[in-house]
Amino acid sequence: MDFTRQHTEIRVQTEVFTELAGADPRAPVPSCPGWTLGDLVRHIGGGHRWAAEIIRTRATGFLPDDQVRKLDGDDSRPLPLDWLVEGATELAEALRAAGPGLAVWTPLTSGGGTDFWARRFAHETVVHRADATLAAGIPFTVATEVALDAVDEWMMLDSLAQHFEYNPGKRALLGPGRTLAFAATDVDAAWFVDLTGEVIVSGRGRGAAAVTARAPLTDLLLALYRRKPFAGNGIAVSGDTALLAFWLTHIGFG
Repeated sequence: MDFTRQHTEIRVQTEVFTELAGADPRAPVPSCPGWTLGDLVRHIGGGHRWAAEIIRTRATGFLPDDQVRKLDGDDSRPLPLDWLVEGATELAEALRAAGPGLAVWTPLTSGGGTDFWARRFAHETVVHRADATLAAGIPFTVATEVALDAVDEWMMLDSLAQHFEYNPGKRALLGPGRTLAFAATDVDAAWFVDLTGEVIVSGRGRGAAAVTARAPLTDLLLALYRRKPFAGNGIAVSGDTALLAFWLTHIGFG
C-alpha cells in the first residue's frame, strides 16, 4: 500500500470500531492480558493523538507518550467510540497535510519519517481491532491488501538490527539451519525468515525451510502478532516445530 492508502486506513480501520457499540468496556481482552476493552480503546486513541502531535509539531526528538501508556479510565460508561474516531481522523489529517517523505522523529535508527508513522499506525490499528473483536466475541476480517502490507511491515520491523542493541538476547535466534517459511493458502503470498547469518533476513519469498506454516492470510497475520497460536486454528505447521516455538519467544510488538 502507498502512503495515502496507509494514512487513510488509520481512519477507516478505526471507524470499524463502531461495531463495538454496546460492548462492555469492562470485558477482558484475551490477547492483551490485564487489559479491559476500555483500556484498549484508550491506548489506541492515545496513540493516535501522540503520533499526530509528532507530525504536527515536526518533532525531531521523542515526545512524552504518557497518553499511550496511561490506560485507566471510567469503564462504567459506554466505550468512547466518537473520541476514538476523532483521534484517528486527527492523525490521518496530520499525515495527509505533511505528506510522504517528511523527516520527523521515529523509534527507528534509520528514520522513516511520516512514511513510518502512516504505515505503523495503519497496522497498529488493524491488530488492535483484532484484539477488540476477540474481547467482544465477534469475527475479525480485513482486506487482503491491508493484511499483506501488515505482514510485510511486520517482517521488516522484526529484522531490524537495532533489536540486538535493545535486546541482546535476541541474538540467540541466530544459528545454522534456522530458517522459517510462512505461506498464505488463500492468496499468492509467502515469506521467508533466514536466521543463519549475523543478522535476521526476512521478507517475501519462498524456499526450503526447517519449519513451514501454512494458513489463510488473516490467520498468519494474527499468529505472527501472537494474537492466536500457530498450533491448530487452521494453521498447518510442518518441520522443526521446536524452532518455531523458540522463535516465537523472541519476537513480538504492536
